[in-house]
Amino acid sequence: MNKSIQLWMAAMAMLGTALLAGCGKPGEPTPATATSTSGAPAQHRIKVCLLPKLKGIPYFTSCHSGAEEAARELGDVELIYDGPTEGSAEKQAAMIEKWTLQKVDVIAVAPNAPDVLQKAMKEARQAGIKVITWDADGTPDSRDFFVNQATPEAIGFGMIDAMARDLGGAGASGDVAIISSSPTSANQNSWIGPMQKRLAEKYPSLHNVAVKYPGEDQKQALQDAQDLIKAYPNLKGIFGISSVAFPGAAEGVKQAGKTGQVLVTGLSTPNPMKGYIKDGVVKTVVLWNTRDLGYLTIQVAHALARGELKPGATSLNAGRLGSKPIANDNVLLGDALVFNRDNIDKYDF
Repeated sequence: MNKSIQLWMAAMAMLGTALLAGCGKPGEPTPATATSTSGAPAQHRIKVCLLPKLKGIPYFTSCHSGAEEAARELGDVELIYDGPTEGSAEKQAAMIEKWTLQKVDVIAVAPNAPDVLQKAMKEARQAGIKVITWDADGTPDSRDFFVNQATPEAIGFGMIDAMARDLGGAGASGDVAIISSSPTSANQNSWIGPMQKRLAEKYPSLHNVAVKYPGEDQKQALQDAQDLIKAYPNLKGIFGISSVAFPGAAEGVKQAGKTGQVLVTGLSTPNPMKGYIKDGVVKTVVLWNTRDLGYLTIQVAHALARGELKPGATSLNAGRLGSKPIANDNVLLGDALVFNRDNIDKYDF
C-alpha cells in the first residue's frame, strides 16, 4: 500500500470517529444545546426580587404590573414580588436576609425605614448581590442605584402649586396641614422640606400648621384629618402625601361634612381618588406613572446584573421608556402626572 493511500485511510477513520461522537443516542442533547444560537455560552436567567413597602395597595400593585411587563419583555428575568402586608421595616429586612441566603442576583427595595434596612442591604451587597432602591431611597452605602420617580423639589413644589391653584392662586390664604406616612419614611421626609420652602417663598399667606404621621394606616389618616379639622378652624387644605394617607384624608373630610370647605390634595393612584374628585372633596391628584416606575426598576436591575450599567453612567436605555437620565446614582423616571376632573377617567391604575 503506497503512502498516499495510507494517509487517505487514516483521514477517513478520524472523520468517522468525529461523526459518531456527534450523533449520540436518539433524544440525547448534543453539546450545542449548552450554547446560545450565536455559539456563545447561554446566559443564566437573572433572579430579581422586588420588595415593596407593603403589598395589597393599588400603588404597589400597579408598580408590580409594570415590573412584570419589563420581565416579559426582557425574557431572561425571573421576577419575585413579595413584601409585608403592613409597613414593617423589620419584615422587609427579614426578606432581604432570606434572599441573600438564596443568592439571588438583584434585590430591589422600597425601604420603609432606611436605617433599619441598612445592615441587611449592606450584607446582601457584601455577598455579591446587586442592590437597588426604588420609590424611596436607602442609605447611599447600602445600594448601587436609586430608581427615583422625580426629584424631591419637583414632587414637593408640584403638590404646593396644585393646592394653591385649587385655593385660588398666588393670593391663597389660610392654614394647611400635611398627613404623611411614618416618621422614618425617607421619600415623604424628603418632600416635606421642599413643600415648606415653597410655601414660605411663594405662598406666604398659606401656613403649614401641622404634620401628622399615621403610618401605612388609612383609618388613622382619616382620624388625623378629622382631628386637624377640629383643631384648626381656619384649615383650608390637607396634603395627603402617601397613597394611603391621601384617600384616608379625603374620606375624613367627606365624613366631617367639610366638602368644598377643606380641600385635599396629594399623591395617589387615580382609581382610589375618582369618587372624591367627582364629589368635589379633591380637585387635583399628583403622581408619576406607577406602572412605568415598576418597569424602569426591572430595566435598571437587568442592566446592572448584566454589567451594562456601571457607576458614572449618565443615561440608561430603558426599553419602551427610551433613554432615561442618571444624576449621580439616581435613575430618573421623569415628570409627574396631574389628574383632575377632566382627565382622571382616562387612567386605570
